[in-house]
Amino acid sequence: MSRNDPGDAAPRGPAMLICDLTQSWSEVGGGVGTYLRHKRSHILERTPHRHLLIVPGGRDEVTEEGRAVTVTIKSPHVPGSPNYRLLLRNGAVRKVLERFRPDIVECQDAYNLPWAALAHRKRYPATALVAAYCTDFPTVYVEKPFSKVVGRTLAAAAARLCYRYCGALYSRFDAVFALSENGGATKLRALGVPDVDIVPLGVELGDFGPDRRDDKLRASLGVGPGQPLLIYAGRLDSEKKAEVVVEAFRRLPEELGATLVLLGEGPLREEFAALGVPRLVTPGFVRNRGDLARWLASADLYVSAFADETFGVSIVEAQASGLPVVGVAAGALIDRVTPAVGRLGPAGDSAAMADNIVELWHSPERAAMGERARDCARQYSWDSSMEVLFGRVYRTALAVTAGRRLPQPAATPSLA
Repeated sequence: MSRNDPGDAAPRGPAMLICDLTQSWSEVGGGVGTYLRHKRSHILERTPHRHLLIVPGGRDEVTEEGRAVTVTIKSPHVPGSPNYRLLLRNGAVRKVLERFRPDIVECQDAYNLPWAALAHRKRYPATALVAAYCTDFPTVYVEKPFSKVVGRTLAAAAARLCYRYCGALYSRFDAVFALSENGGATKLRALGVPDVDIVPLGVELGDFGPDRRDDKLRASLGVGPGQPLLIYAGRLDSEKKAEVVVEAFRRLPEELGATLVLLGEGPLREEFAALGVPRLVTPGFVRNRGDLARWLASADLYVSAFADETFGVSIVEAQASGLPVVGVAAGALIDRVTPAVGRLGPAGDSAAMADNIVELWHSPERAAMGERARDCARQYSWDSSMEVLFGRVYRTALAVTAGRRLPQPAATPSLA
């Protein structure tokens, strides 16, 4: 399967080989993994193109299934994470790219793998390179953890260096997109990256809705009439600031009778369970989407303290379930949560979050907020996301590539 293969004839244009290359791959959940699975389905079901996925795994393996090829490269686990691995073998990645010769390579992280893609394009200038800004790593993985070791001043300086690195790296790509305006696009433009597009992730809107509400589930948790059920879904770790949500819950007035459900796994789950806080429930990771929809629809408010969200899939799923959101005024939450559908407070401020929970619970507008939240969620379908990706971002990348190869502009293949 290479660019020289005849491919499938289709009136929509010649078949191409589209490659995704990422560290951020997990067999269970994860925003990037969800995106890549939906993208593969779109390619196979809606286009004549082929899809090559290069990800870390437990062994070196190539699996070819018709127009879908999955290559796993043996990689060690990320320390402390059972679901993610470190793909550091750029040489192995370049051999895969050399073998399959994709027309487009899209990278979803900013570490070593983009340099493998750039090296491949240097040898094969006809390759279009696309970068997706999926994680605000200078803040999440540099400034915040470093500040605990070397102090805020040095950590902030290290983060600035990483942001300059991002500007230099992403400027080398033929097209770049972020997942939201405040979750990445604004920062990249400020770093001098030209023409940053926005491709929101999608949500299976039909899977979520208030009609999934289960009063028996509420009763099993001891939630009575007039008592709020709060919910959070995501990793239970310090990166996601799950501890701020728990602290806000502990600050709520006892007479409110609130219950907090934390859906997910992570290093803080056992710690939360050991607190012995009444009405704090940690069921673990919910793999079945129907069960997740039932949990969300059975709640009254969604809470999140993650300040560095680049999109916020869980936020949109909660909104699709008819939930107002209490969050923080940072990252993609600024784009997702307006005063019409929830409340935002300062990042890291559990007291402000608790106040917003109480205010929102007692608001006569709460039911209307839930309805408006559902309206907001409807714009985030996977079909619309793929339309922007293929119809705009990839088209831009192919046009840049054509200009690099030819002295005069040339028509680019259709991706419809």
